[in-house]
Amino acid sequence: MTRTVDATARVPTGLAGARLDQAAAELFSDYSRERLKAWINRGELTVDGARARPKNRLVGDETLALFATLEEEQRFVAQDIPLDLVFEDDHLLVVNKPAGMVVHPAAGNPDGTLLNALLHHHPPIADVPRAGIVHRLDKDTSGLLMVAKTLAAQTALVEQLQARTVSRQYDAVVIGTPVAGGTVDAPIGRHPRDRKRQAVNASGKPAVTHFRVVERFRAHTHVRCRLETGRTHQIRVHLAHARYPLIGDALYGGRPKLPPGAAEPLKEILREFPRQALHARRLGFVHPESGQEVSFRAPLPDELLMLLDYLREDHETMR
Repeated sequence: MTRTVDATARVPTGLAGARLDQAAAELFSDYSRERLKAWINRGELTVDGARARPKNRLVGDETLALFATLEEEQRFVAQDIPLDLVFEDDHLLVVNKPAGMVVHPAAGNPDGTLLNALLHHHPPIADVPRAGIVHRLDKDTSGLLMVAKTLAAQTALVEQLQARTVSRQYDAVVIGTPVAGGTVDAPIGRHPRDRKRQAVNASGKPAVTHFRVVERFRAHTHVRCRLETGRTHQIRVHLAHARYPLIGDALYGGRPKLPPGAAEPLKEILREFPRQALHARRLGFVHPESGQEVSFRAPLPDELLMLLDYLREDHETMR
């Protein structure tokens, strides 16, 4: 199955200095960066009517024109992987993703992903870019994701994300004891030396995270975060920047902090917690077909509940 893509977009000043492939991924977010890069290389995505290279830097106010033939992605296979569906209708579904599941195939994770599971669950979703995936969660973050079953639904949901009208709340358990909640308003970009990491970077993209205290323990805190933006690793980077890294976050968290005199079971779970203590608990948006506001919640998974129980018991015992 093929169809023609014909679209234009003007480069905003906020993307001045960005590479062409990076800006295209922001402005034509229905399509993967890999696919956009191929279109750029073939001259099907132009800048002010001229061919360019993916790494070319933009100055702002250029017109990007996309005219290409979209072919169904055949390289991904459908796999019978169970899905925890919180909601589903003819237009979209909401999935409670477990920790350990990758959202989209990539180097090192060619299959076994949410995308492979979606292709099996609803085969027509193969006609939608990225199998309808609208946004992502890190492999070791659990919780709610919305997935479009039609191109129209995907376009509408992407527009809501770009307009920052999607409500996303996360539960996190962090090292440290903030006195109160707060807001981290700091741009995020690629780490200058480690490409696996993101970092607060003056040349990065705007990023805003609000957090409040849910429950405080002796050396750790359960916090609830609300995103205004959706940058890669945003909560992990922002809370580490605020000196409250997530428990279990090997990339940004550093060594575990063991409360003085803690019982051995608590020490063990803090040393060996298998993933970052982060869960996408609530997701709210406007349904693309009905126009109604909808909201979904996913309870904390067992390993996070157990972690909180151990921290709570320690706090009460040592008072």
